[in-house]
Amino acid sequence: MDSFIGIRFKKEAAKRFQEFSRTHCKSHTEALETMLDFFFYNEISPHEKLGPTGRTIEASFKKRINAVIAIMRDMEKTQTKPTAAMIASLFQTEAPKQKPLILEKKILQEKKENISNWEEDGFRESNNSK
Repeated sequence: MDSFIGIRFKKEAAKRFQEFSRTHCKSHTEALETMLDFFFYNEISPHEKLGPTGRTIEASFKKRINAVIAIMRDMEKTQTKPTAAMIASLFQTEAPKQKPLILEKKILQEKKENISNWEEDGFRESNNSK
């Protein structure tokens, strides 16, 4: 059986270590060995910062993804859709609709007015003769 040795810690540090040890490892000894191995194999000091946390990395990824989405939407609006519309218009076989000229519209309206006036006059004469 392995022998134990006592090490003096402040109460707050000892309580934090015990809580950590209970949640992550089977014993206090295993927790301490795991922490020491981590620092030894990664060749870092406990006083060094390891860099951005998972939350900050996730936030930066979300920002970059949103930026890429915005770029793609802009490309679709300014390049893809207009190009597709131009190509579609090239392949259309339908003849463009002929709009009547302004003069033609006036002539048609005058003819309609003349016909309606004639009908009204004829209608009045037939009513007066009765």
